[in-house]
Amino acid sequence: MSRTQTRVATPTIAQVALIGLFVTALVTAQLTASKVLGFSIPFSLPVTGAELVLPGAALAYALTFLASDCYAELYGRRAATIVVNVGFLLNFVVLLLVWSTIAAPDAGTGVPGDQFATVLGASTNVVLGSLLAYMVSQNWDVWLFHEIRDRTGPEKLWLRNVVSTGTSQAIDTVIFVSIAFAIAPALLGVGEVLPLEAVLGLIVGQYLLKLAIAVLDTPVVYLVVSLVRSRREAVGESTTA
Repeated sequence: MSRTQTRVATPTIAQVALIGLFVTALVTAQLTASKVLGFSIPFSLPVTGAELVLPGAALAYALTFLASDCYAELYGRRAATIVVNVGFLLNFVVLLLVWSTIAAPDAGTGVPGDQFATVLGASTNVVLGSLLAYMVSQNWDVWLFHEIRDRTGPEKLWLRNVVSTGTSQAIDTVIFVSIAFAIAPALLGVGEVLPLEAVLGLIVGQYLLKLAIAVLDTPVVYLVVSLVRSRREAVGESTTA
């Protein structure tokens, strides 16, 4: 009696590592979004002055674009889109686990329950802003990355990395800051509605950091893609995304 066996491809170390980096950075961003950071700079900008103010999740969230761009370049648009959309759903798992822990009875030992809730309990405004910003900007990043590749060819990785990440970070920043610190507080009546000047300061500060990372991470994208493709060639795999 013959049996038909279905062979399932084993994920490579590169695939697991990039997805792991994406999810790790995404979860970290969700848990650190509510802290507002302030950095002094040696010069004054029109909107922010001599201090850059940005949400605590800015650096962690920027790493998700590094991971998704590497993944899109190596494994194609459809695979990257699946990772992005599954990541969106996993955000709700993180929130469910955090909120259920906050709601659970406090034994009176360890970290006090109110302090735990203050640190890890993401506000409704931040959650709404971050999830909507994530869904729009990450899908835009994957789409534009491959549109540029289709129009310019596979050689100009630096161009599609900088342009796709730079524009998607702008979209993400405007949506997140506007909703989390202005629109949601005004509509829901929860939290303080920041004045326009403060909102613009947060947008500029966060975007400048993200744009700098988008430029600086280009050599890292080249290095990761080169290493993975060299490994593929060594074991005789196809290098076509």
